[in-house]
Amino acid sequence: MTTIALYVAAALAEIAGCFAFWAWLRLGRSAWWLLPGTLSLVLFAALLTLVPTAAAGRAYAAYGGIYIMLSLVWLWLAEGVRPDRFDVAGALVCLGGAAIILFAPRG
Repeated sequence: MTTIALYVAAALAEIAGCFAFWAWLRLGRSAWWLLPGTLSLVLFAALLTLVPTAAAGRAYAAYGGIYIMLSLVWLWLAEGVRPDRFDVAGALVCLGGAAIILFAPRG
């Protein structure tokens, strides 16, 4: 699995897991939402450990840009709220930062 695919899978697992808790606490859904939510968060953590880097902090930092972009996709597709131009601009800035972290030449 490529690094980007790992980040995307991890982000989707984290967003889904966190949304399960949001649904329970904020939307009045059943506490049963917590079971798949917790499993999804465990999957997120496991996927992030598969990113091929020697430093966990660097993996987390680069992941942040992917997470932000996919959170806005979730906002639009799952919650029906279209991101505005400031959301898009902010996500592009974060993706730029993630790209620098991911693809910078290191010795």
